[in-house]
Amino acid sequence: MNATMGRYRAVTGHRLFWPAAVLVVMLAANTIYRPGFLSIELKDGHLYGSPIDILRLSAPLILVALGMTLVISTGGIDLSVGSVCAISGAIACMYISKQPDQNSLAVVLAALAMAFGVALVLGAWNGVLVAVIGIQPIIATLILMVAGRGLAQLITQGQIITINSEPFRAIGLGHLLTLPLAIFIALAAALVVAAFTRRTALGMIVESVGGNAEASRLAGIRSGRVVFLAYVLSAACAAIAGFMMTANVSSADGNAVGLWVELDAILAVVIGGTSLAGGRFFLSGTIIGALIIQTLTTTVYAMDISPQTSLLFKAVVVIAVCLIQAPAFRARFTRRRRNVPTPNAIADKPKEQVPA
Repeated sequence: MNATMGRYRAVTGHRLFWPAAVLVVMLAANTIYRPGFLSIELKDGHLYGSPIDILRLSAPLILVALGMTLVISTGGIDLSVGSVCAISGAIACMYISKQPDQNSLAVVLAALAMAFGVALVLGAWNGVLVAVIGIQPIIATLILMVAGRGLAQLITQGQIITINSEPFRAIGLGHLLTLPLAIFIALAAALVVAAFTRRTALGMIVESVGGNAEASRLAGIRSGRVVFLAYVLSAACAAIAGFMMTANVSSADGNAVGLWVELDAILAVVIGGTSLAGGRFFLSGTIIGALIIQTLTTTVYAMDISPQTSLLFKAVVVIAVCLIQAPAFRARFTRRRRNVPTPNAIADKPKEQVPA
């Protein structure tokens, strides 16, 4: 009995157990509501189905959340990722729209390189404000969040820039080995980030800076450079996500692309087990968190929940997810259950002797 309880506690105590359990429950609920939810079919050499759509649509969020994980692990926050998505997508689409041959691969690569370079500059701007000047991260990135959205609209001149480029469209809707290309892009980004943070000392350095920046500095770690690099990487991930978002609709809308994606990214990081206070981070948990958010969005649409109540429904589910995986909440709930006396325990309790 004790061994079984020990194994149970070990499993439920794993940092990925509760997020994964919530994801499984959500998929099961969708399957009960719509029996064909998990069905996947092959058409014209491509796989289609709700699970494939969830993976494809969650790819941009996974990218943004990966960069956000690194920033949060340093003790910071990046509210500008949505604006960076809009700017990168606007620059790429604007450049392609002005070319005579929009289907030219060289044109698309040049547009992507130009937009990606601008995104790196924006990330460096955030890094300088936070790491060099010393502005609070929430204020520093809020500046670019507001100004960047206006910059994206200036690039597009307040219009929706529509393009007809198959190579660019493939970033969001293309397929590779029967699966959407966006899935492979997000997977490649996750593997690259994991390789640099878990196979080298970079991950430990980032966690040490987030845990105690001053102690890390005294230990010889250049904390400012680490923080600067985190914001640059966050902007790079946001730029690639912006390419996906604009490629999905073959157009760039400076006001709508990446709108509020920073909030979903922060939520995915928190659901994945990374603390907003900085320190240890969990990339696998972040990916599961992003899948939970996208599955929740798909659930809202699949169950025909009205737009007036969809946001409230998502908020309630998110609160429940955060409470379930919170160790303090689970410990308090378990303690209360243990303190509730059973009828047998009450009957077996010896009666107090009344003195004569």
